[in-house]
Amino acid sequence: MEEAGIAGGWQDHFAAAFGGALRLDFGADAEGTTTRIERLAVSDATLDTLIARSVVVYTGESRVSGDTITAVLGAYRTGERGVVDALARMKAIAAEIADALVAGNVDDVGRLLAEHWTHQRALHPAIPTARIDRVIERAAAAGALGAKALGASGGGCVLALASHGREADVRAAVAELGELVPVRVDRAGVTVEED
Repeated sequence: MEEAGIAGGWQDHFAAAFGGALRLDFGADAEGTTTRIERLAVSDATLDTLIARSVVVYTGESRVSGDTITAVLGAYRTGERGVVDALARMKAIAAEIADALVAGNVDDVGRLLAEHWTHQRALHPAIPTARIDRVIERAAAAGALGAKALGASGGGCVLALASHGREADVRAAVAELGELVPVRVDRAGVTVEED
């Protein structure tokens, strides 16, 4: 991210490095930016359920998310009320999703994803696209509890979390709108093999 000179989030780096389910809290102190990493005690059964019920669709729309991220950060720094409020609620939802995962409440995760998307799409007009909206609408009609675009959006992938027993219906409903992407959870993160 730094070498390419493109604005981006930090959370993806931690997810890849640590693996598993994490709660990340970003902040600042006198020494600079701080990150608190909490490995969530999510059961294997909950992770397996989450994987089985997750439908990820690549929309085929590419984007350079740095422009959108820069615009949202600018609006946040100038105190634009809609952006500040949306980001605050998104942060609270992330904590609620972490709690739901630890408790094994996958249905709650789905409902929270739906609410998260309403706030995420309000951050900038380039975040939702017609194709993303169609994927989310079809997924909901087929039995998804919630869905949202991943990353900074404006293209890329959409995650839908199907109701129990409706996974095949959701996959079939969105299949013509993009490529279905297999879902796995890397539970270990980066590992170094000793020679």
